[in-house]
Amino acid sequence: MTSYANAWLRCLVLFCGLMLPLAASASGFSSLEKMTESGFRISAEARLLGDGGRDGVMLGAIEPQRQLSPASVTKGYLAAAALDRWGPQHRFTTRLVSSAELDANGVLRGDLVFDGGGDPALVTEDLWRLAQRLHQAGVREVEGRLVVSQWRFGPVECITTDRCEARTRVGNSYSALLSSAGVNHGNWCVNVAPGAAAGEPARVTSCDTQALVLGIDNGIETRPPNSGTEFSAERVTRDDGDMMLLRGQISLNASPRDVYRASGDPARQTARTLMAMLDQAGIGVGEGYVTSIEEPPAAARTLARVEGRPLQELLLHVMNYSNNFMADVLALNLVDTPRASLLEAGEAIQDYVAGLPDHGPVVMLSGSGLTTENRTSAHGANVLLESMFHRSSLFPSFVASFQSPANGVSRFIRRGSPLFQDNIMLKTGTLNQPYAVRAVSGYFRTRSGRWGVFTVMVNGTSSTPWLNWTQVLDPLSEDLARMVEAH
Repeated sequence: MTSYANAWLRCLVLFCGLMLPLAASASGFSSLEKMTESGFRISAEARLLGDGGRDGVMLGAIEPQRQLSPASVTKGYLAAAALDRWGPQHRFTTRLVSSAELDANGVLRGDLVFDGGGDPALVTEDLWRLAQRLHQAGVREVEGRLVVSQWRFGPVECITTDRCEARTRVGNSYSALLSSAGVNHGNWCVNVAPGAAAGEPARVTSCDTQALVLGIDNGIETRPPNSGTEFSAERVTRDDGDMMLLRGQISLNASPRDVYRASGDPARQTARTLMAMLDQAGIGVGEGYVTSIEEPPAAARTLARVEGRPLQELLLHVMNYSNNFMADVLALNLVDTPRASLLEAGEAIQDYVAGLPDHGPVVMLSGSGLTTENRTSAHGANVLLESMFHRSSLFPSFVASFQSPANGVSRFIRRGSPLFQDNIMLKTGTLNQPYAVRAVSGYFRTRSGRWGVFTVMVNGTSSTPWLNWTQVLDPLSEDLARMVEAH
């Protein structure tokens, strides 16, 4: 070998040696990428956005085009599609209507129809306002029935195991079934307090009505002071409707506790709750209640109405608390035809995404991300974030729905250095079955004030079943803090 060739080879070896450390961290996610060694599937991308004539800059990537499950990061897509469709100030309207005659004595000579308007945040207070406004309209008695109409959508077919099981029994609040006539996020609430003395049953009351409108099977015993409080709560559906099964003990000096469990039929829950509100308002209903999927007659006149909160306020709850009921109800509203399904709601979000240049493939089977079958890429999610950044009339409402780690309502995100906590706005996504998913997406501000977007999706496999947030957020916070500091 010639001396020239030897020199060239030594130069090449030296060059390669110098480059190897850079290659090892070329992804920009030098801490996060170590998870790939444990078998986790990752799609990640972080980049600065163009501004003031400056081009965007790629800061890091790990298989950014890879299609993975985003879990509740899906809700960012929903929020963007909803703001694009309706704007931040849109409100959903709920009405009481009737085609029947109202006589001089305040008797409605027929049915009273609750027209479920698909408000994702309808609560008992709204039902009380409807009852009061009906009273103000002169109604003192309904000769016919209370008909709760969920003609827009509901009952909605379940597509996840948790929701399907919730039709008969459930031990949580997040598996709520869906309806355009749902109230209180599709959840029953009871308050459990100690009885008057040790040995007596706990005192169980409704959170929302003076009378209990839910069956109670109370097996909670009051124990002496400081003896510990531990009880279970399960909602089961029997022939006569929903019932709450309560078992365990409560200390005599324990504070009362609210317990939430998904109802077995949201429209029926609304009917029973509204019947109690009408009774409290002094309005009797002669023939009880029924639920319906029929649209109210076109000739029906509005007797009372309530408008919900503005969309930008709804999104704070959808995103900050990752409320699955609200998210899927909001997504169902995107479907223009009645009797909407979750698949049609997902298609409506996909149609919105199709208008985002360079996004790439996306699969949405729901607006909540409660199913692992949803698919997107880190690059695609960042395209969505960038598109909203450049929409001045929508961006303030959109970015406000993301959490800052320093002030987040979710405690598990309050981690990392002050630089990370104070310069990041994010939405997280979590699933544990049939495999683990941890996803994070959002915005960051650098030291110099530039805006950036990032998305990280980590999916487990059958050989990597366990994944917690510490494994993802700790290395991610280190990587993003470096990017913020460097720019």
